[in-house]
Formats: sequence, structure tokens, C-alpha cells
Amino acid sequence: MSGAPRTRLVGRLKGRLRPARVLLALPAGNRRLLAEAFFELGRARLALLRPFARLAPSLGERERETPSERAPEAERAIVGRVADAIAAASRHTPWSSMCLTRAVAGLRMLERRGIGCTLYLGTGRDETGGLAAHAWLRSGDRYVTGAEEMRRFTTVGKFAKPSRLDPAVRGRLREEAR
Repeated sequence: MSGAPRTRLVGRLKGRLRPARVLLALPAGNRRLLAEAFFELGRARLALLRPFARLAPSLGERERETPSERAPEAERAIVGRVADAIAAASRHTPWSSMCLTRAVAGLRMLERRGIGCTLYLGTGRDETGGLAAHAWLRSGDRYVTGAEEMRRFTTVGKFAKPSRLDPAVRGRLREEAR
């Protein structure tokens, strides 16, 4: 084997192993969160293969919103970590992880932690004038997914998952945020 093809092969292998090396270098808590995000993105993608009417009841209370005021710092830290995990994991899924997939995955991750959130569905026009749709997720005053494009869309639906936080859960959140 000559030197040039071998060098290209080694370069390609290093490029593919880089995400694994980065993942292994993370603290265990971040690795678990990324794994959870990856799993929830897959679960959401599968759920979206079914008619939306079957998925909608699991998204929360239709046409309701959760409060948009600033949450306690411990809760904000968890929301930020979930947002970062969804963003990072969605770049590496072998399936399409578009806005609705990311929003549903984020909703499920926040629901598991008892943190309230609202999933929004919107429609608008794309650059060519055609119909476009978008989904985004908000928790308190923070947008978890989809914030970069939401202003271009008119909200046509929303689903609220209220907070289930009691003092014991808030204490666990403070510990998880550290």
C-alpha cells in the first residue's frame, strides 16, 4: 500500500473517531444526558411516523401555555443542559432530526425531570413563497429548541406540559445542576 492512500484512510478514520473521543472525554453525567438525548430523538422520530393525531395527546394540554417567567437558577441550569444535549445529539443522528423531532425529544426530557414547557407549532412561508412549518420548545423564559427561526412563523398550535416540581424534586435538580 502506498503512502497517499494509507494517509487518506487514516485521516478518514480519525475524522470518524473524533466524536467518540469527544464523547468519552466528557464527564459521566454529560455522557448520560447525551445518550438520553440521542435515545429521545430516535423515539420522537419513530413517534412522528404515525399520524400526528395519535401523538398529540402525549404532548400536553392543547392550546395552553406554561408560565413564561424566569425559573429558579437550578431549573434554568437543567433546561440549558437539556437544550445543549438535544442540539449536540441531533447533529449526529443517522436519521433526520428536524425541528419537531428535537422539540418532542426536549419535551420528553424536561417532562421526565418535572420541568414545565410549551411546544409550539407554526406555519409561514419559505424563501420561494411556499408553505413552511416549524416547531419550537420553551421552558420558562428560555427557548430549548427552534428559537433561531421561530420569529418567521405564525403560531398555529401549542401544547403545555405543566411543571410537577415539588420541594423534593427542586432539591434533586439543584444536585443534578452541579
